Amino acid sequence: KKIEKIQSPEKKIEIKESLEKNPDLPKILLLSTGGTIASKVDYRTGAVTPVLTAEELNSSVPELAKIANVDAIVLFSEYSENIMPQHWLKIAEKLKNYSTSDYSGIIIAHGTDTMHYTSSFLSFALAGFPIPIALVGSQRSSDRASSDAALNLIGAIKFLVACKTNGVYIVMHQDENDETIACHLGTRVRKNHTSKRGAFQTIGDNPAFIVLNDQVIRNSKDDFFKIKEFQPKINLNTKVALIKYHPGYEPDLLEKIIEMDYNGIIFEGTGLGHIGKTMYENVKRAHEKGIFLGMTSQCIDGRVSMTVYESGRDLLNLGIIPLENMIPEVALVKAMWALGNSKVLEDVKQIMLQNIASEISY
Repeated sequence: KKIEKIQSPEKKIEIKESLEKNPDLPKILLLSTGGTIASKVDYRTGAVTPVLTAEELNSSVPELAKIANVDAIVLFSEYSENIMPQHWLKIAEKLKNYSTSDYSGIIIAHGTDTMHYTSSFLSFALAGFPIPIALVGSQRSSDRASSDAALNLIGAIKFLVACKTNGVYIVMHQDENDETIACHLGTRVRKNHTSKRGAFQTIGDNPAFIVLNDQVIRNSKDDFFKIKEFQPKINLNTKVALIKYHPGYEPDLLEKIIEMDYNGIIFEGTGLGHIGKTMYENVKRAHEKGIFLGMTSQCIDGRVSMTVYESGRDLLNLGIIPLENMIPEVALVKAMWALGNSKVLEDVKQIMLQNIASEISY
């Protein structure tokens, strides 16, 4: 019947509490690049938007302050599908500045969809980096009841404080339960589910480490880096293609890649490393032009073996290099990195077959 103004609300003054740092705790650096872990839901549109800063990530999980002193820096705020090789370079350059710091570990908050591409590049570009690096993401935004963001962050910090070994890792839920956090080698992992919290899996093995409550269990027996001395090589060449062969693949598509002056091609072949004979003439042209040609398998596990069948031996004679059991995406990133650091094809071949950061498992 009527509208009556009762009173105006007093202007609220927000006071941000600063977390007191305990000098007895180890130091952790948190670099934010965006992704769901740095996002929340816009309830007007229902979409997930990247609005959290790294500082908000730090302060929104008070448990972190009981484990370590966390310093937070925002590098950029991008969904993972928008992370490009140029972003990898920025992350690597930033990390290089902290190679002699007193941080016990470094966390990179990152979107999950392309996280294993970034972890692969950092593994090669920063081979031998003396401080452990953990890329952490979440499948559910931090303001959802089912969010895995806080537990993944807590697990990552527990891991970095306790692991006492260097390397580049992806740290996420082991499964749908909240008891176990898995720490995967950054070159032996891929996202195998679109939405489950336990989306990431180590290919062909158990996760390198498991965080179970306050206990860190080590499964990996080997060092992550096969190069002991820190040798940063922060360069890349993006003129590398990843071709997933399938029945009916049009050879003219490969011809276009050759015409576009690509410097490398990674084939994701069938089975032990095969592509159809309709491709052979184009492969020969690519080899004659000095393009690096590498073969991986679209099978989830196992290694390529191109001497078993006649077709595989034909491809070897055409100049394709079998890349053991390297994951196709990892081989793509490694080829970009190798071609960015060498112009000589024979050197690139040698680099691609060298096990630098556990990308090849035996």
